[in-house]
Formats: sequence, C-alpha cells, structure tokens
Amino acid sequence: MTRPALTDKRPPARGAPPGATEGLEIAGSARSSRNRTRFTILLFLLPALVLFCLLVLVPILVALYVSVFKWNGLRGLPSDFIGLANYTNLLTDAVFLGDLWRGLLLILFSLVVQLPLALGLALLLNQKLRGRAFFRMVFFAPYILSEAITAVLFSMIFDPTDSGLANQILSAIGLQSLTSEWLAQPSTALPTLFIVITWKYFGFHMIIYLAGRQSIPHELTEAAQIDGASTWEVFRYVTLPLLAPTIRISAFLSVIGAIQLFDLVWILTAGGPSHSSETMAVTLFQFGFKRFQVGYASAISVVMFLISFIFALIYQRFVLSRDLEGATTTMRGRR
Repeated sequence: MTRPALTDKRPPARGAPPGATEGLEIAGSARSSRNRTRFTILLFLLPALVLFCLLVLVPILVALYVSVFKWNGLRGLPSDFIGLANYTNLLTDAVFLGDLWRGLLLILFSLVVQLPLALGLALLLNQKLRGRAFFRMVFFAPYILSEAITAVLFSMIFDPTDSGLANQILSAIGLQSLTSEWLAQPSTALPTLFIVITWKYFGFHMIIYLAGRQSIPHELTEAAQIDGASTWEVFRYVTLPLLAPTIRISAFLSVIGAIQLFDLVWILTAGGPSHSSETMAVTLFQFGFKRFQVGYASAISVVMFLISFIFALIYQRFVLSRDLEGATTTMRGRR
C-alpha cells in the first residue's frame, strides 16, 4: 500500500475567503521574482562596485591613514604617528594658502571669462551659418588633444626668448613693448596659464551649451519673436532660463577641474616661478614625489578631496536636486 503524495498545499484557514490560498501563492511568487531581480541587478553591479572600492574608497582610506603619520613612503608601513600635525602645518604654509588663492582665481576666471566665451560661441554656431560644422570641429579639437601635447605646444608659443611665436607676432605688428617672458615672470605666469586652460577646455563647454541650446524647442523662441521680443529679450527671458541647468553642470565641471589641475601646470611651469602658478595638485606632487614627505602630501590630498566633496554636496543639495525636480515635473506634465 503506497502513501499518498505529499503536497505543499495547506487547507485554508477556517473562515478564510475562497481563493485565499491562491492569493498567498501569487504573493510568494511576486516576492521570489523581486528577489531574483535584485540578485541579478547586484550581480551586474558587483564588478563596478569592486572596482569602485579598490580604486576610489581604498585610496581615500589609505590617504586618511597616512596623513596622520610622518612617513617618507620608502621604509615599510608608516609608524611615526603625529596626529593632526600635517593638517595644522597646512594652515600655516604660505605655499598651500597661496595654492588656495590661485585655485580660487582660476575658478573665478573660468566662470567669468571661459564659460561666457563658450556660451557665446555655442549660440553663434547654433545659427544657420555656412561652414558651421567645420567651426564646431575646429573649436572642439583642442579638447581632444592631451594635456601633455597642449603644454608642450604652448611652451614653444610662449617661449621667453625672441624665438617664441607670441613674441614674434607682437614684434611683427609693431607691439614690441608687449613682448614678455610669459611663463618666466611671476606677474604673467598665472594669466598665461589661464589662456592655455581656456584654449584647451572652452570647446568642451561650447559643445555642452550647443547641445543644451538645440534641446530648446524652436516654437518657444518663435512665439517670443512673434510677440515682439527683441533678440536680447529672447535670450534673456527664454534661452538663458532654459539653458540654466546646462550652465550649472558646466560650471560644476569647471570648478572641479580647476581644483584638480595638474598636467598643464607641471609641464608648462612646474608651479614656478616662485610658486606663482602652483596649484594644490602640484604642491602635492612636489611633497610626495620630490621631497618624499608622503604624510604631508596625503594631508593635501585629503583637503583637496574634502573641498571637492563639500562642493559636490552643496551642488547636489541646492542645484542638482532642483533641476531633477523640475525635469520630473515637466515629464509628469507631458503625460
């Protein structure tokens, strides 16, 4: 005599409505499906999470740990604990405080000169001009070049001798009085460096603005023109407000790039003369790989990270969240 096959079905509880068992089975199946979906998502994200931890989180933690030691980076693990001495030295270091000031100047120059220039060119190249595709390519080309190639190129252009292209052009047009040792004088090194930075990156911001301008419906500008708005009024009250999220993203990238600036400065001037063009990243490199004060260099890297992180948090809290809420509201309104 064989036993009846066992099943997972349980008799419905007394007083349970008809179909309660089927409802429980459906709910269990839905939970199982959600769990499988979450596991699949985690499985796909796992390689990226591992790389993020190894290449981002671990270096940050190592820098935090090393920054409280006096260590040359050569002999074993750091063991000479000095607490926050590296950070207190930063607050009294004239070079580092100068780096903060020069970084602020570069940020202001970028926001006041570089980004408006890129915006103006983007609006101009959005018009129906002959050869505008060629000009877009030409203006964007500097961004494709590496920082090393750009620095070598401009080191020859701004050569302090008469063989430099900049001095030759000024002499040829009768402006010999304006010739200068562009990268060899403290008064001209930082402005010259900013010229190179602007030439290198304005095309990138121009393309961002151009993409943002092309996403604005033509019907809005045409309606404003029909209502009698001038070109300036169309730009002021239609184009500029709709480009505001794009402009804020561009400004964010410009600020973060100015904080981390290293390649161009190191090849062009190495921070000189007399620290007049030095940035935080250059100072970090000098202490970490030239003077072998790895603990002090790690403290500089932590400060750079904190500045960037705090700025990113402020941007996300007061700028990005508002832009995302506006985009969500717009999408809901279209449905």
